[in-house]
Amino acid sequence: MDHEGLRLWSKRAADWAADYHAGLRNRPVRAPLVPGAVARQLPPGPPEAAEAMEAIWADFERIVPDGMTHWQHPRFFAYFPANAAPASMLAEQLVNAMACNALIWQTSPAATEVEQVMVDWLRQAVGLPEGFVGTIHDSATNATLSAVLTMREQALGYRGLEEGLSGAPVLRFYASAETHSSVDKAIRVAGIGQRNLVKVATDADRAMTGDALRAAIRADRAAGMQPAGVILCAGGTSVGAFDRIAECIAVAKAEGVPVHVDAAWAGSAMICPEFRALWAGVEGAESIVFNPHKWLGAQFDCSIQFLKDPGAQVRTLGLRPTYLETAGREEIVNFNEWTVPLGRRFRALKLWFVLRAYGLEGLRGRIRNHIAWALTSRDQLAALPGVEIVTEPRLSLFSFALETDAATEALLQRINDDGRIYLTQTRVDGRFAIRVQVGSFDCCEEDVMLIAKTVQEMLASCSSDSLPSR
Repeated sequence: MDHEGLRLWSKRAADWAADYHAGLRNRPVRAPLVPGAVARQLPPGPPEAAEAMEAIWADFERIVPDGMTHWQHPRFFAYFPANAAPASMLAEQLVNAMACNALIWQTSPAATEVEQVMVDWLRQAVGLPEGFVGTIHDSATNATLSAVLTMREQALGYRGLEEGLSGAPVLRFYASAETHSSVDKAIRVAGIGQRNLVKVATDADRAMTGDALRAAIRADRAAGMQPAGVILCAGGTSVGAFDRIAECIAVAKAEGVPVHVDAAWAGSAMICPEFRALWAGVEGAESIVFNPHKWLGAQFDCSIQFLKDPGAQVRTLGLRPTYLETAGREEIVNFNEWTVPLGRRFRALKLWFVLRAYGLEGLRGRIRNHIAWALTSRDQLAALPGVEIVTEPRLSLFSFALETDAATEALLQRINDDGRIYLTQTRVDGRFAIRVQVGSFDCCEEDVMLIAKTVQEMLASCSSDSLPSR
């Protein structure tokens, strides 16, 4: 394909994309396939000769769409959404066309400077005070890893970068069991060791408290270990738990331990001032992460890490060999020094497009609707015989179950096999429960109301199946 071919097929791809989104409600949300079904439709080896684009396109249409779980489906209520607003998709087309690598300022000046401004726009949008700066990662996993590596080096006086961890003090990090598994992964990758991630007990509201955190830190100090960092949960993946942010940060400060706040999902809701009480005190943290790709329409990947002072992270992650210098610009911001990867995509363009195309009020309206519709869905489910609400809504996330784990698991299987909606599971105090998370960018009230309707129908179907034959 040459560039004239690209012109033709790009138009066809744009038409396909519009038709795809318009027809999503007619598709099952989750691909009804078994493992290997897609791979068996592909040749076992690569072609020796070039193939016509018509043939490639025909195979794409035949194989791929029906082999996908449709994350942009308006009735995708599983996991957390990975939204892609039309304005974001347009921006990504432009980024793909430029195909830049924003590893340092001089390689893509606009990418660096738009990123700086977009991070500050979002700082203002979520109500953080002036002074916070930040960068865009691919995901909260890498943002949390960057924070953990930084806290590790602060605790070691930056000796770990040169000397490694052999012979170093035993470093301890603190989080609750409600934090995402990416925290565990960061601890492992950073060389801290899983056993040195202390899962602090939570209260009846599934929140880490300041008292529990203080006790854990002081017990470790008394045992000769070195507290190095606290990771707080603001909207946990399982059921939306929030730690006691203000009191935990106050304890951490008193104990001289830095804090990273994981608000990957819930952070987007903080563009609505009425929800900020959930993370009150967050401005005391050294590092905060949230994902605009989850609830603000900026498609994956796009994760913002706010930093009170980037100096420690740049000192930890930054390397500037001669070939990465910008002559005469020693103080210029090079975001590769703030993150683990050297190569960087131009992720800020989609934020610029989305924030301008919808405005904060437009985005707030969507989030408020999702939360209101989730509350209504919760009430409808609670009214169904045999359905118990296991965890009450936190923002737009709640869970429910039947009397036994087996019955709940069978119900979830029926729901997802039916295909009209997609839900996933969690465990709450060991109990199997079904998560409901409302957040798809294009969902409407009718889509959300289908959750209880589908559950009711599946329960009726279960009862009918269990009746003895006549």
